[in-house]
Amino acid sequence: MNLLAIDTATERCSVAARIEGQWLERSVDTQRGHADIVLSMVDDVLKEAGVQLQALHGIAYGRGPGAFTGVRIAIGVVQGLAFGANLPTVGVSDLAAVAQQVAAQGKRVLVCMDARMNEVYWGRFERLDTGLVAPTGEEHVTSPAAIDQLEVDVVAGTAMAAYPDLAAKFKDVPQVWALPRAREILMLSEPEFRAGKGVPAFEAQPVYLRDQVAFVKGG
Repeated sequence: MNLLAIDTATERCSVAARIEGQWLERSVDTQRGHADIVLSMVDDVLKEAGVQLQALHGIAYGRGPGAFTGVRIAIGVVQGLAFGANLPTVGVSDLAAVAQQVAAQGKRVLVCMDARMNEVYWGRFERLDTGLVAPTGEEHVTSPAAIDQLEVDVVAGTAMAAYPDLAAKFKDVPQVWALPRAREILMLSEPEFRAGKGVPAFEAQPVYLRDQVAFVKGG
């Protein structure tokens, strides 16, 4: 399948395409400005592949959890592209995309991402026989202290660097600092597209995990 994937949920703005088996990728780590660069990155990978948007079979996106503005950028861009080209879309968990990066290092993966506001987005995943990861439970947003010392083979994400006490809970487990990438989002979306589970552009939805997406410091 010819697929495109976009992720802007974190400080990494990432685009990946797999066209006739060939991988093409662009990635920039920046705290802001994703909306200004993501479309040019899409244009770059399609030009490199020598295809038009209409030649794709679908567009995948990082649905969150992540930064409110970042997740909304991905949704908006994907809706615009997919609507114009009449393509189905698939949203992929950004936690799953991180788990997929380290799947080769152990079957049981815990992903913990710094959610700011002294909270962590986290979820547990298991590597299947296909090599892809699948969740073993719900995704959460909690304080770092609320995460139990679970039986896992590897921990990945950004929260360990942000919260030393959390890292200490898993001191005997390999810990990998990682941000989500569009490559893994594309990989995880492909079975959904092949199964005909892609949805129209207007049905693309974000996942925030928490209702409070911003806070204002008291005076």
